[in-house]
Amino acid sequence: MEEALIAQYHPADEMRCPIHFCIGQEAVPAALSLLLKPEDYLFSHHRTHGYYFAKGAPLRELFAEIYGRATGANGGLAGSQDISHTESRFFGGAILAGAVCIAAGAAFGLQHQKAKGISVAGFGEGATDEGAFWEAVNHAGAKSLPILFVVENNRYATFSDQLKRQQTDNIAERVAPFGVKSQSLFGNDAPLVWKTLSQAVNSVRNGSGPMLVEAYTYRWNSHVGPEDDGFNKYRPQREIDFWKRNCPISLLRQKLEKLDWIDNGEVSQMESEIAGEIAECFAFAKASPFPSEANWHSRNFSNATPVADALLAEEESTDFNPSQGEAKLAPY
Repeated sequence: MEEALIAQYHPADEMRCPIHFCIGQEAVPAALSLLLKPEDYLFSHHRTHGYYFAKGAPLRELFAEIYGRATGANGGLAGSQDISHTESRFFGGAILAGAVCIAAGAAFGLQHQKAKGISVAGFGEGATDEGAFWEAVNHAGAKSLPILFVVENNRYATFSDQLKRQQTDNIAERVAPFGVKSQSLFGNDAPLVWKTLSQAVNSVRNGSGPMLVEAYTYRWNSHVGPEDDGFNKYRPQREIDFWKRNCPISLLRQKLEKLDWIDNGEVSQMESEIAGEIAECFAFAKASPFPSEANWHSRNFSNATPVADALLAEEESTDFNPSQGEAKLAPY
């Protein structure tokens, strides 16, 4: 899917939004796709496509959203990095560490309502530069929230090497004082990723409190878009070559072939079926209409605010003296 989107991004220029591709980081969302249930919430950073896929959200609505069409997951108004799919309980967002905070809030809501399901936050190591990440981790540990933090540590926050921003790269070890159990692993070994995330998801689901899994992986592409962003040579070529040799898809295929669980004929058949599905997604997106002019007021403000209305109704205008700048607050 990602390779097909890259192939059509230029020169057609019909996808008029920035896209953060996740080629090279497929193992984590692929594992989550087998582990999460409909009642679970999944929150993602700006590199959304893998997580959107992981929650089972419809792919053709993802394509339509990227093309800015009304049939998109968000009516063509969110684009790639802010895409969400409410029915699937998947929510992406461009605010750094925003997914972490909102996921903690969702976990608190699930706990408070004694509801089924867990909350999962997927993000990169760059989010841990934000104080909001540590506040969320602290709250999760203190309240023993049903949340799984998944760090896809691809080493770079845009152009910034982690070890130039932080003294160490052991995020998993640093959350222990907050009461969050953790584990780190090589994030391109798909079976290992599945096994580790399976244990973590089951632990959180069984009420054992929050967990964090740090998966060391790597993005093949630029931080954003298919264009090459290596003009300042912030990543050594030998490093890129190493991670490409350790492609999670290639490693998985090698293991399956060694076990005689798959052969070239089966791979070719899968690739053909996938190509057909992708072609249908492109056709659906390009044939869909653009959205009508948006009412931005109704999209940002709600006229239905019963709690606020009830609180305000308890205040009488006589209780407020503008000249003294003070008011008598009603006991709620």
